[in-house]
Amino acid sequence: MSALDTGTEDLRAEIDDGVAVITMNRPDRRNAFSQAMVSALGAVLAQVEADDAVGCVVLTGAGGAFCAGGDVKSMAAASADRGDGAGPSLDARIHRQRLNQRATSGRLWSMPKPTIAAIGGPAAGAGLSLALACDLRYAVPGAVLTTAFARVAFAGDYGGSWFLTRLVGSSKAKELYYFSERLSAEDALRLGIVNAIFAPADFEREVMDRARRLAHGPSVAYRYMKENLNRAVSGELGDCMDLEVTHHVHTGLTEDHREAAQAFVDKREPHFRGR
Repeated sequence: MSALDTGTEDLRAEIDDGVAVITMNRPDRRNAFSQAMVSALGAVLAQVEADDAVGCVVLTGAGGAFCAGGDVKSMAAASADRGDGAGPSLDARIHRQRLNQRATSGRLWSMPKPTIAAIGGPAAGAGLSLALACDLRYAVPGAVLTTAFARVAFAGDYGGSWFLTRLVGSSKAKELYYFSERLSAEDALRLGIVNAIFAPADFEREVMDRARRLAHGPSVAYRYMKENLNRAVSGELGDCMDLEVTHHVHTGLTEDHREAAQAFVDKREPHFRGR
């Protein structure tokens, strides 16, 4: 296991047997965003995406929470201090957040590696958006998920409206945004928002078992599999089928495919090398 330097105590990161585990670390604020946290998250995600030693990324939170999203207490203080017109302009603030969203939730969605949200507690607002950006979501029984934005008169950010609509459909996503109801982990499982629920005592082991399985799987195939599945969300059928063929034939030429075919004949588990 090796630790990564994130540059801030608000975010921890380490590589464990091919899995990059990134932990949002402000437990006293239920891991609500700080500028240091979200900036570091973007930088760390870029680093692990380019690291061939990383085959899977797990995003989680410290202290029994996933992430509360924006720090409302800090927002209130900043709003009170903004009366003198100090600070960046509206246009600069919008552009800065656009860049950060693409570097965080955008990268979790698009990077050519499996991403997992380990939801060990409440996930709200932009925190929920980050979880929705991941390929898979696992939760503990007591986890509560909520869009929360309407409760603080926000429209919503970090891609949550796009991700949630594609998971549950437009009408249900609008209901969850408009009313900001609190979903139990069981409700989220029923709606297809989370993939599975694990008991707290087993949660870390269950998530890491799956993450390690992905990290040691056929990474070239996963790369193109994820691109196929992401394109399928909004792509045209013919284009998606053409892309599938290109990727399918390409992966059929990899060492991993030859190893898997031989392992099938030998009646053993394959040993993938990512090439």
